[in-house]
Amino acid sequence: MKDKLLSSGLVYSTDSGRMCPQCRQPQAQCSCRSAAIRPAGDGIVRVSRQTKGRAGKGVTLVKGLDLDDAALIALGKLLKTACGSGGTVKDGVIEVQGDHIDRVMDMLKAQGHTVKRVGG
Repeated sequence: MKDKLLSSGLVYSTDSGRMCPQCRQPQAQCSCRSAAIRPAGDGIVRVSRQTKGRAGKGVTLVKGLDLDDAALIALGKLLKTACGSGGTVKDGVIEVQGDHIDRVMDMLKAQGHTVKRVGG
């Protein structure tokens, strides 16, 4: 029983906040998170609208961008300000609150991406 408790890992520390259970470092300095590699896309950026699990409120999803995390966050911020709404970047997917598919597609095409509308 004692071995199981010792190997379970630290989840939170009052000194540095949330801890990574794999490398036991603060999440800001996590070495295993940077090792997580997203699958390479086919060069086509897919833009869709989703309401599932969001209490009926729609979001515009942008998937398939072959960018690193910093560039993805910067592009997400640019799209959110152009649409005048909020959003986030999670797991390589940009989420913009509201139905802004046409505006997002136009901006991505202007930046030279190959864009495809997915779903209704």
